[in-house]
Amino acid sequence: MKIVVTSIFVQDQDMALEFYTEKLGFIKKEDVPMGKFRWITLVSPDDQDGTELLLEPNEHPAAKEYQKKIFSEGLPATMFGVADIQKEYNRLKEKGVTFTTEPTKMGEVTIAVFDDTCGNLIQIVQK
Repeated sequence: MKIVVTSIFVQDQDMALEFYTEKLGFIKKEDVPMGKFRWITLVSPDDQDGTELLLEPNEHPAAKEYQKKIFSEGLPATMFGVADIQKEYNRLKEKGVTFTTEPTKMGEVTIAVFDDTCGNLIQIVQK
């Protein structure tokens, strides 16, 4: 068994699609109409057959509450791995991404956290 799709709640699918592709550099894999929303998945440009990230609308009250609570507590909604965190931090800062935590060494890993503008904090990690 392996993870093929994982999701992240977003407040606005179009805004999220723009942020995750234009700022972060992910590639849109699927964009299928599903009623008033869409099934939008993204993949890493380095692993286009790998795990897909679903931009899940947060329309359900429980999803909205969950997203709001973890954001207000400063908890990242998900984590992305990077090879060189300082380089990635600099690249994203140049694109206007707002970080809540600059690259910080934590034991064997270095992390940084940014706001995805769609209601989430996202952690990047270099092992």
